[in-house]
Amino acid sequence: MTPIPTKVPSMEKIRKRLRDIIYLIDKLGRKIIYTDFEDAIGESTEITMPGFTSAGDFEKFKAKARAFLRDHQNHASIRKLRMNEALTPDDLTELERLLAESGIGDANEISRAKSESHGLGVFVRSLVGLDREAAKKALGNFLTGKTMNANQIEFVNMIVDHLTEHGVMDAALLYESPFTDITPKGPDSIFTPVQINEIFMILNEIQSRALAA
Repeated sequence: MTPIPTKVPSMEKIRKRLRDIIYLIDKLGRKIIYTDFEDAIGESTEITMPGFTSAGDFEKFKAKARAFLRDHQNHASIRKLRMNEALTPDDLTELERLLAESGIGDANEISRAKSESHGLGVFVRSLVGLDREAAKKALGNFLTGKTMNANQIEFVNMIVDHLTEHGVMDAALLYESPFTDITPKGPDSIFTPVQINEIFMILNEIQSRALAA
């Protein structure tokens, strides 16, 4: 796992990091196009090479996988993900089997899902979300013993909302809307550096539980 930062990254570093991610994903999702140069004014021919998945096809795969996985939330491995319980290698094997046998996607799409999400467990969690009570429990220790003002409480509730919908959360998102709608500087202006690092650690721990030990 990526080490927890000792200080909050600057907005410029966060923006650069996000731009790089978007560039890489966009580059990976492009189709390869070959042009017949024998006819300079002729139409180009678009060819999808074997082993490559277009961005549109991959989004369709994700949509189908989301519907399938949410219909099977009671499956033991999926339930563990939703309840923020640590996965085992057997759980990951079972999740891959489920997706493969469902006929939703092929091996290339499943492989891309694992690569882009940094693990199949994280991919599946991002589609089924985190149980709301599990998300609240994960942030429970952060809230314990602290007297929060209205902005702090709303900020934490928005983290819970995001985790409930998306399952995991990159700390960089704390410096984007809708969090900056509450406070333009993100958590910097309403939490101490120690508290911010504590939030980062919680988000890191939640993601780590979607990875097999």
